Amino acid sequence: MERQIAFTRLTKIDPAEIIAHMSDPRIAEHMPLLTSGWDETTVANFVAAKEKCWSRDGLGHWAILSNNKYVGWGGFQREGDEWDFGLVLKPDSFGLGACILRKAINFAISNERIPFVTFLLPPSRRNLGALKRLGAEFIGEIEYDGSTFLKYRLNTA
Repeated sequence: MERQIAFTRLTKIDPAEIIAHMSDPRIAEHMPLLTSGWDETTVANFVAAKEKCWSRDGLGHWAILSNNKYVGWGGFQREGDEWDFGLVLKPDSFGLGACILRKAINFAISNERIPFVTFLLPPSRRNLGALKRLGAEFIGEIEYDGSTFLKYRLNTA
C-alpha cells in the first residue's frame, strides 16, 4: 500500500493524540530536551509556540499525516539565520522518516527563502543514512540548551 504523506497544522490534531505520542518513553530516548511529562497544558503551550513561529516566519512545524492518520510532527523552524528541520515520529511510524524527510526537503528546495537546512540530532541517533544520502554534511557537535547535538547542513539552493 502506498503511503500518502500530508502536512497540516498542529491545531488540527486532537491534543490527546499529541499527549500519547510525546508521553511514549521511546520518544524520550532521542530527545534530550524532553524533560517532563505531557498534559493538556503542555500541548496547548507547545502548539501555541509552533503557531507563533508560523505567524512570525510564515513557516513552522506541521502535524504529519500518513493516509490521513497522525504519525508525528516536524518541520522547519527559524534559528537565527538558519532553518532547522526537526522530525518527531510516533514509534510505530519510525520507518516513514526517510519518505517524510524527502517530502520536506523537496518543499525546502522549492522555497527560495531556504538556501540550506540544518539538522540537530542527539548523539544517540545512529541511523543517519537518509541524511547522508541526501548530501547533508556533518558540521560538528554543538551545545543547545545544555545538551550536545550533532549538527548537519544540507544545501537546498
